[in-house]
Amino acid sequence: MNFWYSNTKIAYLLLPLSWLFGLISSFRRFLFKSKILKSYRSPVPVIIVGNLSVGGNGKTPVTIWLIEQLQQRGINCGVISRGYGSQSDYYPRLVNVNDDPIQSGDEPLLIVKRTGVPVCISANRQQAIELLLKQHQCDLIISDDGLQHYKLQRDIEIVVMDAERALGNGFLLPAGPLREKESRLNSVDFIISNGAENAYADAVMKLVPHYAINLVTTEKRLLGEIKQAQAMAGIGNPQRFFTMLQGLNIQLTKTQAFADHQMYNAELFSQFDNNQPLLMTEKDAVKCGAFAQQNWWYVPVEAEITAVAKSPQKITALLDKIISLTKDRK
Repeated sequence: MNFWYSNTKIAYLLLPLSWLFGLISSFRRFLFKSKILKSYRSPVPVIIVGNLSVGGNGKTPVTIWLIEQLQQRGINCGVISRGYGSQSDYYPRLVNVNDDPIQSGDEPLLIVKRTGVPVCISANRQQAIELLLKQHQCDLIISDDGLQHYKLQRDIEIVVMDAERALGNGFLLPAGPLREKESRLNSVDFIISNGAENAYADAVMKLVPHYAINLVTTEKRLLGEIKQAQAMAGIGNPQRFFTMLQGLNIQLTKTQAFADHQMYNAELFSQFDNNQPLLMTEKDAVKCGAFAQQNWWYVPVEAEITAVAKSPQKITALLDKIISLTKDRK
């Protein structure tokens, strides 16, 4: 919703509904905190990687970064996800590297392909955790999204925020993009700003590309070798992907933004010129393999997360805290 990111009359007209949404949201959280409503406590620590606002803010790259950091320290991770957009015949579902993304969802499949860790999708997080722990030896569970899923108790909360969009107009749904009030940020453990530093951030994430990979042949090509291309993206903020490519001096002759979690078919790609490279995100590529053309390439990115000046030791402190939790719960 474009009006979420500006102060328009539409937003103010919707404010009464936002107040009602906020009242219900706050009361629901109170019921869980007061233990009036039951919540599930996992036998292993749970880390939430979520956001305060609607839309893609970069949670999946943070999840992958966190997995890699913990793997380097000898921690076995499992991941749970709601599996947004998946059309599985059953839940909970353990995601396999060869799954159809329609069944598994795009982001869970991407996490499995990139990290090799076990991933389970289900709207019922308790069932997802129980299946993971039954089938795999996990020292901890990372929940990709779920900051507002208070049925699941958590040990650490990490919030990811789009630096460009931030908190939008600051209003709750439906007048603005927020699921909870800005003050909720005061109670989380760590805030990562995607793209640039802002007033809330403990760390800044930059998504760094190095090469493109052909969807058909898996050939790698340095991005510096690509001078002209088309580009498409079905992520939370497609323009970020296009701007990244242009920043690498790639002339984009055509760009096409799709909805986040868009499911693709060959017909949607008839608008592109097969004689010119088509660049897409890795998240899009996992859904296009069945009908990929010879000149289609995806651009994997590595998350580089650095502490801001006010919190120079906070990344190390976060990782140390996570590791200590795994020892305490054994």
